[in-house]
Amino acid sequence: MPWPADGAPARPFPAWDLETRLAHGSLPGVVAAAEQDRADILRAFIAVHLEEEIRRETQVRDFGVFLRFLRFAALESGQVLNYTAVSQEAGTSGHTVKAYYQMLEDMFVGFHVPAFSGSPRKNMLSTSRFFFFDLGVRHAAAGLAPSRDMVLGNPGPLFEQWVGIELWKRLHYLGNGQLSYFRTRDGAEIDFVIEREGKLTPIEVKWTEHPGPTDARHVRRFITEHPGLVTTGYIVCRCPAPQLIEDKVLALPWQCL
Repeated sequence: MPWPADGAPARPFPAWDLETRLAHGSLPGVVAAAEQDRADILRAFIAVHLEEEIRRETQVRDFGVFLRFLRFAALESGQVLNYTAVSQEAGTSGHTVKAYYQMLEDMFVGFHVPAFSGSPRKNMLSTSRFFFFDLGVRHAAAGLAPSRDMVLGNPGPLFEQWVGIELWKRLHYLGNGQLSYFRTRDGAEIDFVIEREGKLTPIEVKWTEHPGPTDARHVRRFITEHPGLVTTGYIVCRCPAPQLIEDKVLALPWQCL
């Protein structure tokens, strides 16, 4: 960015609303670009930086298979990993798919969020979830055209991914702490659990502007099942201000992350 003689920036870094963040991600070059250029920049990132870097630095034997894997992995970002489904879609073995996911993590394109392992329940899922590091990059890798309309067609999963990415970033900034998720086979779930300094912080993500006790039921149960380990559980949502839903459960606006 050019700087004028008085030292002030020529153009301020723009403040985006939530829907724009979910559509275009948060890469500085994308955020600072004109809206009509953002999709091209993201596609260029995938084609030039990611695909060419993989060609140059790895031993991928069938690049067509890898590209099919990349597209499906992006579409499934944020979900519990299903190696069988991804391998069938990509046309390769489960072993190769696992290696591809590890490659993306090694290249800092994405990260795994493991299943929470500190619960007394016995019917919990144990497979990790995989997230791309940026939603704009995720959309480009999936072959999607980012827009507000795309986001508003199904905003909940994208909002959940964005919160997970932000939590992951902040734990890395702090230099300690573990991010996991909690889900049982009978449908009970907590989107994210932070384990840090001997304490647990359960976090649910809701698209709602008006959170209530129903939104807090899984957090409430998690707190009951882990006595003494949870100070506060959170509902991250679109409420205008922090709001105490009930004892130890606080609704938090997304801007507070």
